[in-house]
Amino acid sequence: MWFTKPLSTQISAQTNGYIQRALHTNGLDLAAYGRLFQHFTDHHLPRQAKQLHARLLLFSVKPGNFLASKLISFYCRNNQLKQAHKVFDEIPQKNTFAWNALLIGYSIRNMHTDTLRLFSAMMASRSQEVKPDNFTMTCVMKGLGGLFSGTDLAKEVHCFVLRNGFDSDLFVANCLMTFYSRCDEVGMARALFDRMPERDIVSWNSMIGGYSQAGCYGECKELYREMLESVKVRPDDVTAVSVLQACVQSSDLEFGMEVHRFLNESLIEMDVKLYNALIGLYARCGKFDCARELFDGMSEKDEVTYGSLVSGYMFHGFVDKAMDVFRESTNRSLSTWNAMISGMVQNSRHEAAIDLVREMQACGFKPNTVTLSSVLPAISYFSNLKVGKETHAYTVRNNFDWNIYVATAVIDTYAKSGFLSGAQQVFDQSKYKSLVIWTAIISAYAAHGDANVSIGLFNKMICSGIQPDEVTFTAVLTACSHSGAVDEAWKILKAMFPVYGIHPSVEHYACMVGVLSRAGRLTEAAELIQNMSIEPSAKVWGALLNGASVACDVELGKFVFDRLFQMEPENTGNYVIMANLYSQAGRWEEADKVRERMKEVGLQKIPGISWIETSDGLHSFIARDASNERTEAIYEILEGLLGLMKEKGYVLLEELDEESVNVG
Repeated sequence: MWFTKPLSTQISAQTNGYIQRALHTNGLDLAAYGRLFQHFTDHHLPRQAKQLHARLLLFSVKPGNFLASKLISFYCRNNQLKQAHKVFDEIPQKNTFAWNALLIGYSIRNMHTDTLRLFSAMMASRSQEVKPDNFTMTCVMKGLGGLFSGTDLAKEVHCFVLRNGFDSDLFVANCLMTFYSRCDEVGMARALFDRMPERDIVSWNSMIGGYSQAGCYGECKELYREMLESVKVRPDDVTAVSVLQACVQSSDLEFGMEVHRFLNESLIEMDVKLYNALIGLYARCGKFDCARELFDGMSEKDEVTYGSLVSGYMFHGFVDKAMDVFRESTNRSLSTWNAMISGMVQNSRHEAAIDLVREMQACGFKPNTVTLSSVLPAISYFSNLKVGKETHAYTVRNNFDWNIYVATAVIDTYAKSGFLSGAQQVFDQSKYKSLVIWTAIISAYAAHGDANVSIGLFNKMICSGIQPDEVTFTAVLTACSHSGAVDEAWKILKAMFPVYGIHPSVEHYACMVGVLSRAGRLTEAAELIQNMSIEPSAKVWGALLNGASVACDVELGKFVFDRLFQMEPENTGNYVIMANLYSQAGRWEEADKVRERMKEVGLQKIPGISWIETSDGLHSFIARDASNERTEAIYEILEGLLGLMKEKGYVLLEELDEESVNVG
């Protein structure tokens, strides 16, 4: 046997002594065996450990808690969990030490579900020798964080922590705080933070990072200021990254520059993450000279570096500069492609976004959830149901349909393509119905003018315990506007602040003015604008102008148009509506004056575009378009249709302006 050979070249003299005692003393020295198993585990000697285990089996020894724990640790470290569990199952009376050994084994392998199941079994054993300790809770906290399974489980574990006195453990408190933050329960996280008798850098960073990720940017920056005043703890690079991300999202250049100054004064070493956060800040706030200086000064750049600069250029509409940076990057990652694709969609370059996805796939990259949620709005822009269905099928095949942003984008695409039943099916199949997905389905029905279903879904959402936000109210009020549900709209608007604590914004007032205007209640609409607690925007006045146009109220229209001319003189839509309103009233001279006024400002109405998909691809058309190779045949069919309309009794009215033809 190998044990009889000199071992000085393999292990220390002390360990050699353990071997001699384990093998040559009367009986078995289990303590020596335990130390040997630990040594073989630490020094990655699996063959020797298995031979030693075989010797125990030869002597029919069933290891107790101490020795079994060493064996379990060895097998777990060597990814032989089945064997580890077999050793665990054969322990006659398990104590906390043995349970922890297997828990740690599952934990280091990131088997979060198995970790929590084992902890549940540990609690169910009800043995006097089994009491969870700090090691137990460390594994449970890691499992909880890895699963991201919702606040209910977190609260159960939190109650257990409080009952058993683990709330004073700094690691446990930090883990719970992080988990609550990830579940958008920043209030619970802050309550934990405030009750902590002692806080370390992890505590502060967990809470600051939680605020930043939850979109509580003001609270994030305020807590950072408190940290600066703390005597025991100072911000580090992790703190700075979280705060800078909050500054990027809130476009707070001044505060971000303060953080940058602190980094320089504190001599904190600049790593790639810090560079990326600073580049993201300066690029988002339009300080491209600073962003570019940092970018050019980096010795090493990663995909986030390029993505940060690309996103900044895209945010400010510099698409060509963003493309230059993108083409400059030699080692593009999926995140860099995603930054370009989402930027194209943000800048209404929908066809370019779809082309980029094709190019990305040709380069060997597979779209992920970010790609899909970015490109689906481009697909919905073209109302391309076929491609929308293909993309949805891709999300299902690749198990991306669980992602809330992908599901929301699919619902929006189906709704804009007229496939409401498909949108409803996606909503019904979503496991986690958050506010975002509820708002998406309410908006889908609102866009189709189905106020009854939209309001029904809104009420159902409230009953499920989800509170609406500003976007949800805009969606449901839009539905009321399209269907003329005046009473329901008033009820919802008046409940916003008293019931939900949300002050109506100009968007909500614009929707309400639209509801009243479409219902012909222009006096009420004008009174609402007059009594608004905030300054009415162009959208609010625009809704009233549309109402005046529908009701042929020329005087009200003229009053509103004059207001709008002062607020947005370059909006061509206002000129067209007013010219049409004058024309409908037979006031041709005034209609001509509005058109002349429009030309003096240097404006020209952008023609509407229609799309049709054929076997030859997607074709776009504008009014009086003659660019299609089959123009002659198209106009022949159009003439035929107009002839059929006249035969059926429809009369073609004279043109009101060069872009508007009404059929009555």
